[in-house]
Amino acid sequence: MAIASSNTNMRVPAGFRNLLEGLAREGLREQPANVVAFAAQHFQRLLEQREAGGIDPVAWGALLED
Repeated sequence: MAIASSNTNMRVPAGFRNLLEGLAREGLREQPANVVAFAAQHFQRLLEQREAGGIDPVAWGALLED
């Protein structure tokens, strides 16, 4: 089965790189046995911080990337 190649350039959304770097940093620090559960908890904490009126990590990361 052949798959046609594409010249499409995909862009990472603003702030996404920063979010992934933060997850990787915390994962290396914690060394969790269940990486998927750890990632879910990590992003849940970030969501709770944003909803509580704290820092929005996506907006903050997007500013750092510019």
